[in-house]
Amino acid sequence: MSARVRTPTARVCERCGRAERWDDDLEAWQLDRDDGEKLIGNPHCLHEWDINGTFNPVAENDS
Repeated sequence: MSARVRTPTARVCERCGRAERWDDDLEAWQLDRDDGEKLIGNPHCLHEWDINGTFNPVAENDS
């Protein structure tokens, strides 16, 4: 049994609510949208990303 490391595909700022998703084609974080509106949050915020709360980067392989 081996483990593999995963990376997050979405993140939300705990301070201002800015939401982003990972775009594999662009290889960059992109603003998420809700009904076509960009979830930009506060552009002057020093973003505190909620990626370490419930996200577990280690996934067990079924081998």
